[in-house]
Amino acid sequence: MDLVIRGARVVDGTGGPSYTADVAVHEGRIAEVGSRIAGGGRHTLDARGLALAPGFIDMHAHSDLALLRDPDHGAKAAQGVTLEVLGQDGLSYAPVDDRTLAGVRAAIAGWNGTGEDIDFDWRTVGGYLDRLDRAHGGQGIAVNAAYLVPQGTVRAHVVGWGDRPATPAELDRMRALVAEGLAQGAVGMSSGLTYTPGMYASGAELSELCRVVARYGGYYCPHHRSYGRGALAAYAEMVELTREAGCALHLAHATMNFGENAGRAGELLALLDGALADGADITLDSYPYTPGCTTLVALLPSWANEGGPEAVLARLRDDAEAERIRYALEVEGADGCHGVPVDWSTIEIAGTTDPAYGAYVGTRVPDWDTARALLLGDRLGPSILQHVGHEENVRAIMRHPVHTGGSDGILQGAKPHPRAYGTFPHYLGHYVRELGVLSLEECVAHLSGRPAARLRLPDRGLVRVGHRADLVLFDPLTVAAGSTYERPRALPSGIPYVLIDGRFVVRDGRRTDVLAGRSVRRTPHGGR
Repeated sequence: MDLVIRGARVVDGTGGPSYTADVAVHEGRIAEVGSRIAGGGRHTLDARGLALAPGFIDMHAHSDLALLRDPDHGAKAAQGVTLEVLGQDGLSYAPVDDRTLAGVRAAIAGWNGTGEDIDFDWRTVGGYLDRLDRAHGGQGIAVNAAYLVPQGTVRAHVVGWGDRPATPAELDRMRALVAEGLAQGAVGMSSGLTYTPGMYASGAELSELCRVVARYGGYYCPHHRSYGRGALAAYAEMVELTREAGCALHLAHATMNFGENAGRAGELLALLDGALADGADITLDSYPYTPGCTTLVALLPSWANEGGPEAVLARLRDDAEAERIRYALEVEGADGCHGVPVDWSTIEIAGTTDPAYGAYVGTRVPDWDTARALLLGDRLGPSILQHVGHEENVRAIMRHPVHTGGSDGILQGAKPHPRAYGTFPHYLGHYVRELGVLSLEECVAHLSGRPAARLRLPDRGLVRVGHRADLVLFDPLTVAAGSTYERPRALPSGIPYVLIDGRFVVRDGRRTDVLAGRSVRRTPHGGR
């Protein structure tokens, strides 16, 4: 054996009772699990006092460029994350042509940076996945990565950034691009239905694309049309749409935010329970924090975003247009702000792309004039924290049996949301040990076995003989997120060992130089 882990408390990812066992690893896979494995391996690890779990799967990550930029990627590796799902919220970097790529880079600079340090030498989904595999001099990436075809990018590629229906020929072309991305290894399709241009798609258009996703055995992952006013209707639209299309549904960062939805998580869960009882295939993810995180420009009404980033900047420069935007935000409740009139006191600047505006980071936006100046000066670059969540909703949703963990971690900015560095240990430390909202066994299943099942990965997500040795060892008594709103990049404690394919990417609490991550591609049987 390459490695024998002795005396661990095995929390196997099924949700069943934990047990004490030895676990042997050989050639990147779990070779034996038993009460006492005879003999030794080339290496032995005494794991008494530690829990051993399958590596955690981040079902909602924004590391699309970070994995290419940073070989260390300690933000996720240190949390025990061994696989991230990219291409979220309908906007990412494949499939594209040169024109579409330029627009996407500008539109989501607040999520991933401008990309000036990246060689965008791909244009297809398969090309992007290949690029991950040959990153950092051909060594690979820090953790494994799967990809969702981003519907907004597909629409920008075919239709453009305008608010109009797709023609029949354009719909055919979008279907073809989604099919091509799935054939090249994407695990499903995402949407950002409060972001342009994805939000301009009708339900009928989305349904047609979901039929393609269903044909390839993938899933649809929408950031639906509202998390505020009209949230329940927006969830119901996604449930009905995917039911008609025969497509599996995974609800992105599913929560109920803003004052209108305080205490209403039960209504969402009742909606989902009814659909599940009728045979729908539904899962969801959430992060264990109350504030949201997005870009400042995303709050604007959809008509102000029409035409792409340069058109937005032109409207912001025009005093009359800027006044229209202000009125929509502050009085009417813009669709970009989920139909709720903006409360500037809830909007905190998390980062800017231009260091000249760094003094605003960590401050609340006082008014529209300041927001407008920031959007113009930083060319739509500011990212924000939006303090609009409710703790009782967060807890209720994480208890649901179809729940999985997703950080929605945006790594850009001087003061990112602490969820980027802390989601998984925060679940284990705060919500398991301190509050008892979930048992340890149930929580680990939410973070490993259930995500792997949604991704249809037959050899990941469980501590089981023959499965890949993507494993995390942590101390249940001390595991905790180090990241806070004041120190968002502080690393967690109590996670001394993380393995991918049987290789230590974290050892004795320190990131090694191992790059064991690769693209994880959808196949007819799942996995790579």
